[in-house]
Amino acid sequence: MTVTTEAAPRARRSALKGRWIEDWRPEDPEFWAASGARTARRNLAFSIFSEHIGFSVWTLWSVLVLFLGPAYGIDPAGKFMLTTVPAALGSVLRIPYTFAVARLGGRNWTIVSASLLLVPAVLAAFLVKPGVSYTTLLVLSAVAGVGGGNFASSMANINAFYPQRLKGWALGVNAGGGNIGVAVVQLVGLAVLATAGKGHPGIVAGIYIPLIVLAALGAALYMDNLSQVRNEKRAMRDVCKDGHTWIMSLLYIGTFGSFIGFGFAFGQVLQVQFKADFDTPIKAAYLTFLGPLLGSLIRPVGGWLADRTGGARVTFWNFVAMAVSAGLVLIASREESLALFVTGFVLLFAFSGLGNGSTYKMIPAIFRAKAQLGVAAGGDPAAAEHEARRLAGALIGVAGAIGAFGGVLVNIAFRQSFLTSGTGDGAYIAFIAYYAVCCLLTWAVYLRSHPRRPAGV
Repeated sequence: MTVTTEAAPRARRSALKGRWIEDWRPEDPEFWAASGARTARRNLAFSIFSEHIGFSVWTLWSVLVLFLGPAYGIDPAGKFMLTTVPAALGSVLRIPYTFAVARLGGRNWTIVSASLLLVPAVLAAFLVKPGVSYTTLLVLSAVAGVGGGNFASSMANINAFYPQRLKGWALGVNAGGGNIGVAVVQLVGLAVLATAGKGHPGIVAGIYIPLIVLAALGAALYMDNLSQVRNEKRAMRDVCKDGHTWIMSLLYIGTFGSFIGFGFAFGQVLQVQFKADFDTPIKAAYLTFLGPLLGSLIRPVGGWLADRTGGARVTFWNFVAMAVSAGLVLIASREESLALFVTGFVLLFAFSGLGNGSTYKMIPAIFRAKAQLGVAAGGDPAAAEHEARRLAGALIGVAGAIGAFGGVLVNIAFRQSFLTSGTGDGAYIAFIAYYAVCCLLTWAVYLRSHPRRPAGV
């Protein structure tokens, strides 16, 4: 999805009721200073709030599984499945959510996507209790996956509001504000455990019901639709033919996939791997929010470093750091060192957040480099720039969806490792191997000197 100067068809504008902006020229300095910046900031603020709630609902079951004690009769493998299912659905929904902004309007779709969050929140608030069947719990956790799509539509919408010179900052703030929802839902769970106790998981979901209503109302009252936003024809199909799409998607699995996967699984891993230290849910909840919070806050730093030193260079060394961090976790697991284990995991969260920023910065740089090659060969500069933006926008949607699926792989790895060996060691070894592959890919394609290397990535 990209932005063009063409007006949307009149039939669409008349069929959909809402606040539509017909004249939007963010690249015009006078327009931006007079009214554009103020309008964009307003839409950004309410987009962040809605996306933040979406992330919290998406990862809601990372908290609820801590409440599922012996009365529920679910083993650790079953609990990992309850966090795998919403991660899977959320990743799949990112593609249609990306298209929905151009089809229905950013404001209109934010109202719809925020309102959909009521379904998993209300169901979990009233149905999670001892005696409920495991099948019902699987369905409830799956429905929470609707929160995973909000990121894609929110990023597509905000991308349309800002000029090129400010897109990096705006998208970084938007993404970081949403990612923090993973940490906040952990804090909400901790507060409920500390006050109401482990017998009231529905309170965690219930707290979000009025917040979801506020997010939908805020979008309805204060956000706007842009008429010139439309889906570029065949952009998704064309970008899937480009080899860089699959390379960047693999890299984003390593960064965002790790972040969201660990966000879902960390509390369970603590309870299973260090049973003596975390014999009650509240003890695990004291630590689970630290990693997601740090990873969310540091994401814009990854983009900033990429701007200064190059996205590929930052991404390469970031994967080196992630492999070392996973190595610390593996050593801590074998030595049964809780302090080293937590330290290694917090570092993994931090570097995954840093890598989220640097890999996203690589995407427009890749297609900008290809556009420059086309211009040097005699191509039209305006057409080359348009093609670069068209493909970069599509790749952001594809990589976001595939990267989110990495959260599924993380939870499957943990589930299988604990089933076969009773520890997470097999999963940690798999993570180290994957980060090593990402290092090799980044170096071979974007850092090593070769004729097809895109310059400036």
